Order: sequence, then C-alpha cells, then structure tokens
Amino acid sequence: MNSVRSMNKNRCSLDIAREVLSIASVRARKTRIMYGANLSFRQVQKYLNTLLRNGLLEHDDDSGYLITKAGREFLSLYEEYLEQSKDLRYEVEKNTKDRLQLENMCFNSKGQNKHSENEKDPLNNAVNSQ
Repeated sequence: MNSVRSMNKNRCSLDIAREVLSIASVRARKTRIMYGANLSFRQVQKYLNTLLRNGLLEHDDDSGYLITKAGREFLSLYEEYLEQSKDLRYEVEKNTKDRLQLENMCFNSKGQNKHSENEKDPLNNAVNSQ
C-alpha cells in the first residue's frame, strides 16, 4: 500500500481503506461504500476484495459488508499513526526553523548583505578549497 501523503489531494490506499471500513462500521452495501468513499466500481471491488481477504471486513448473504474486530483495530491503529505522523511533522518543522535560526546567528553578520551559500558556511569553504 502507498504511504500517507500529506498536503496532497490524492488519497493513499490506507486512507481509502479507512474510509471503506468506516462506512462499513454499520452494515453497508457495495453501492453505499462506493459512493461514500468516492470510488469507481473497479476500485471498490479491489478494496472490498483486499479487506475481505485480510479479515478486516466480512460479507453476509444479503450483500452487506460489515467491519470485523480486526478492521476496528486497524482503524484505531491508523488513527494513532496519523496523530504520530502529525506530531513528527511538527517536530521536524520546528527543528528546521531552529537550525535556520542557529545558522543565521552563527554565519550571518548583522551589518553585511546576504552572502552566497558557500560564503555563509566557512566549514563548506574549507572543504571545497582543498
């Protein structure tokens, strides 16, 4: 399955699986799942077959689909994963801002115009000049 894509309009496979399972948290027919998850007939077939095969969804004799205990566990774990990913993105962004601030403090003189990248970093100049 694809990785999670933040800031992208396209959903990854895990997001689609989450939507299908959420819709099937109450018994749902294929058409309801297809429209609710905004999938084509071919796509809904693919996801239903995969989720059934992996025990996250069950199908009854009356054409209904229902999430299983394993499917509910997947939803719970996926929500935790999304929250952790959001927290990590925040930490990485904060770390990047902190690094830029440190670089500015160390390599930018207050009275001078901005220099090229190589001029800012004396360590890089030493390596490049050898």
